[in-house]
Amino acid sequence: MKKRITERFEQVAGLDLGDRMSQLCVLDAAGGEVIEESRWATTEAALRRRFEGTERLRIALEVGTHSPWIARLLERLGHEVWVANPRKLRLIYENRQKDDRVDAEYLARLARLDPRLLSPVQHRGAEVQTDLAVIRARAVLVTARSAMIHHCRGAVKSVGARLPAGAATSFPSKAQEHLPESLRPALEPLLEQIGQLTERIRRIDARIERMGQERYPETTLLQQIHGVGPLTALTFILTLEDPQRFRRSRTVGAYLGLVPARADSGQSHPQLRITKQGDRYLRTLLVQCAHYILGPFGHDCQLRRFGERLVARGGRAAKKRAVIAVARKLAVLLHHLWVTAEVYDPFFPAQHDQQAA
Repeated sequence: MKKRITERFEQVAGLDLGDRMSQLCVLDAAGGEVIEESRWATTEAALRRRFEGTERLRIALEVGTHSPWIARLLERLGHEVWVANPRKLRLIYENRQKDDRVDAEYLARLARLDPRLLSPVQHRGAEVQTDLAVIRARAVLVTARSAMIHHCRGAVKSVGARLPAGAATSFPSKAQEHLPESLRPALEPLLEQIGQLTERIRRIDARIERMGQERYPETTLLQQIHGVGPLTALTFILTLEDPQRFRRSRTVGAYLGLVPARADSGQSHPQLRITKQGDRYLRTLLVQCAHYILGPFGHDCQLRRFGERLVARGGRAAKKRAVIAVARKLAVLLHHLWVTAEVYDPFFPAQHDQQAA
């Protein structure tokens, strides 16, 4: 949902956030003269001393580690906050004379001219951010477990042996029987850690499922699609947060970076890769769901048939293209189910086309 510009301010400010200190630049909105340049500690107490009880300001700042809580704090103090997308601010990140003072002034001048030039982003609420941290923590544990498994397999291969294939959950028990004696002192502690990580991941999975059932019941609407589990459904809900942010479900695919980039110029229309913008982890989950839908255990449905038609066309990387296309359609379908709360019909598009014909 885009923020509207409905108020005029006598002063505008740019706040360049740092891990310990942040640079502030305040401009006169009418003439653009610099009124204040100062540095403040990146703490709640320091920011309250500066902005609490002062004249209402329009404040621009960049997305960063501290921007979510600082944006919420400044809004509670009565100021209008615009959070800039740094990828769209070449004026700042390609500046050869870059420093905190210059960055803060550029942010303030963009906010004074037209804050929409900042390509503003919308931060999640504090509660949603806390719940999403559980999912992020699970992803870190899964990554650590995968790294340990890969190390064990590589170490065993280096002495001319192999560990059996299988799921990560059963890896420690299977690998224990095939470890070379010379590598047991080195790898047995890793197998123990892998088992402990698996148990921790299993507990987090149970917590995620309970969270979806108790606090986000709309996840059940998304899980009507075979191949979408509690993790993907809850991650989708928490990442998008508000379904009304998107006027049309089709724009969700672009928001998650699942549409091809464009570089059209004159008669040149090159075929580019997907943009990979938006949340990387949610995009990864959607691609995994697409692999399942197109895989041997996927149920027959319109999504699967759509992907199979793309694969049948052949060509370079046909299967990869089909997976991305299915993931994009899946994102659109998930948003549609969330908004409409409909009962999912796996063959609805095909039946609709037949009735129209």
